[in-house]
Amino acid sequence: MHASESNQDYPFAVTNTAAALLDGAGTILAWTPAAEALLQRRSADVCGRPARDLLADVDSGGREAVPAHSGRSGCAGGEGWEGRATLRHGAGGELEIGFRVVPLNDGTSQKAGRFLVLGAPLELVSRWRQDHAFTNELFLQGRVGLAVFDRDLRLLRTNTHLLPYTGVPVELYGRRLADFLWAEDARTVEARLQEVLDRGTPLTGFSTTVRTLDDPRGGRIVTIQAFRLQEPDDRPMGVAAVFTDVTDHERSRGRLDLLYRATGALGGSLSVLRTVEDLVKVLAPTFGDCAAVDLAETVLTGGEPAADDHLPLPLIRMAVAGTEPEVLRTGTTARFAAPPSASAERACRGELVTGPGGRPADPGNDAVPEWASTVPGAHSAMTAPLCARGIRFGRLTLWRTGDCAPLDEDDLALLEEIAARAAVAVDNARRYTKERRTALGLQRSLLPPATSEKPAVEAAGLYLPADADSGVGGDWFDVIPLSSARVALVVGDVAGHGLHATAMMGRLRSAVRAMADLELEPEELLAHVDDMVVQVASEAESDDADDGGAGIPLPGGPAGATCLYAVYDPVTRSCVMASAGHPPPAVVGPDGTVEYVELSPGPPLGVGGWPFEPVELVLPPGSVLALYTDGLIERGEGDVDEGMRDLAERLLRSGVLGKPLRQARHDIVEGLPPGRLRDDVTLLLARTRVVDTGSVATWLLEADPAVVAEARHLVLAQLTAWDLDELSFSTELIVSELVTNAIRHAGGPVRLRLIRADTLTCEVSDSSNTQPRMRRARNSEEGGRGLYIVAQLSHRWGSRYTMGGKTVWSEQNLPLV
Repeated sequence: MHASESNQDYPFAVTNTAAALLDGAGTILAWTPAAEALLQRRSADVCGRPARDLLADVDSGGREAVPAHSGRSGCAGGEGWEGRATLRHGAGGELEIGFRVVPLNDGTSQKAGRFLVLGAPLELVSRWRQDHAFTNELFLQGRVGLAVFDRDLRLLRTNTHLLPYTGVPVELYGRRLADFLWAEDARTVEARLQEVLDRGTPLTGFSTTVRTLDDPRGGRIVTIQAFRLQEPDDRPMGVAAVFTDVTDHERSRGRLDLLYRATGALGGSLSVLRTVEDLVKVLAPTFGDCAAVDLAETVLTGGEPAADDHLPLPLIRMAVAGTEPEVLRTGTTARFAAPPSASAERACRGELVTGPGGRPADPGNDAVPEWASTVPGAHSAMTAPLCARGIRFGRLTLWRTGDCAPLDEDDLALLEEIAARAAVAVDNARRYTKERRTALGLQRSLLPPATSEKPAVEAAGLYLPADADSGVGGDWFDVIPLSSARVALVVGDVAGHGLHATAMMGRLRSAVRAMADLELEPEELLAHVDDMVVQVASEAESDDADDGGAGIPLPGGPAGATCLYAVYDPVTRSCVMASAGHPPPAVVGPDGTVEYVELSPGPPLGVGGWPFEPVELVLPPGSVLALYTDGLIERGEGDVDEGMRDLAERLLRSGVLGKPLRQARHDIVEGLPPGRLRDDVTLLLARTRVVDTGSVATWLLEADPAVVAEARHLVLAQLTAWDLDELSFSTELIVSELVTNAIRHAGGPVRLRLIRADTLTCEVSDSSNTQPRMRRARNSEEGGRGLYIVAQLSHRWGSRYTMGGKTVWSEQNLPLV
């Protein structure tokens, strides 16, 4: 036999076969050219000689190659036999061959007169036998599907495991894939096989879903490996393909991926509503066609449902996703209860409804639970309760419709695992909601009324908390009435979020209010508040040191707190302000222009040791002053300058000059995402007012006791002009006492001023820096009762330092008209 690679398919093929013809005695009668080439022995040299002369070892089993007698029938029923032998090579050496002996007869006798011996190198014979055995075993095994297609992509040969599920015919010879697969699936596979046939490039790792015509639901996921089969002349003769069913593997991987994505969705927010919304978006339509989450109403407000499993729990549908969202939303309430005898573990298990006998969409089947038949056309449904710490507070439900594979127990196990994780996430969000509502309630309780009407300003404030993930911050605003119809406007921001920031905000607001009552200048007030914050931070560090680190670590002091304090005087229209690291306020002028006050902001509160610089400006009547926190101008959308330009545009678009401020404040923040803010947003709007000159009377008095009587006459005349005669007696006494004290203890010129606003203010200013103090006079003392009389006649009274001394003031309520 010729050993060329072109003829290795079958070692005993007729073409180019090494063969010898022997008679019954084993003498070589004929010798083919292929035999000459194989052993390099000419036909003339071997013909007529015994075949055993060619054997290297006569005693070896190779002697069977020589017929012992003409009647040898062989081991194959007279059709010959096979064996192996070692022959002498013509060039020296030996050659091991495999041979086949074929008995020949003339048809007149049962005995063979001649024998045809076919031979080939043993290595070639062994390889062919291995290939033959390998091919047979491949088509006999049942782990993967094998198929051979012709050039028209018709099946020529398959094994029994080609596509092991319903709808595949038993006999596949001559069929195309479209004869039993969906047309779409068949076209997908045949297109890839045709590429292999045309280009000769093997196909590896191609996965697709195949569905049969008889059983179209679900189908199977198969991975296809294919390569081209060629004729000896290299012409394509067909395609061989290996089909591996990876459905279970892909489903397992899909379940792990779904569990991973669901866990990621559950950890993306601390909001109960957003948590369940993100969850159902992951589940539908990946896991089911429709998904819904029902929760107890108390969970939404941070409350905890009762642990009594015997009572039905009213549920509200909070999140839906999938192909039937409107249908799912119609069932907004439900009841969910476990059997009284159910254990805590069993009560947290899910329920599966599927199969022809219990289709959830079958309205006539009383055995189907109400929750399962919500979605029309659903062929299977399952639900799993949301349980945390042994308390059930909701459920997670999934439906499948159409041609999707029905839900099974493995799917239910996965849903229970997702529900268990969802329950922990929702319970954490519920607890956070409770804490956040507490912090937010505390925050709002510490803020002043949102709107206020003062003689100096019309004010309206707005506070928007940050989103649930960031937590409540420490923003605040305040409108503090001062003496002489003045008003203080305050906006502050404590760094950080949570109860700590809220509590510190309350302390700062109380401190600012207390110090505002001392009538301090803005820069002095901020300096005192700064000292207080430094002291609080120092005390906090001392407490931490005393605990020895054994306690729960708390946030540090509010070194990042900022504050803007402004005082507006409606008589002079002057506004004095100072900033502790806070952004400058915006002023909307009556002409519609928006300008930011050029402040020189000092460091944030808590740094200590730095002065604060005041800025004074005169505001035209009707101007709107906008104070805010950085959450309104930052918001993560760009730099601060861009945010300030955006705020200026918002102020103009809102029509803040011609609209009530309680309405304009909402228009200014319109478009900000509610519940999606990264930081708290606080806005305080103040429209300035003016006390007209007709409501102010001022007199400069000499430091002479005789002018006290003149002061009384001047005041009485002015009250008569203002139609305030009802206050004449009390005002006369107040002026008499205050002017007398100023002349007696301060000397120098004394200024007396009356201001009619929402109250009647009486001011007496002198050049002394000594603050008056009210005391209880003894019975034997003639003086010391003046300030006591002033306090009894006044609604409130006090004193404040000025650049030239001090001012003592008294306020009386105006009589009702």
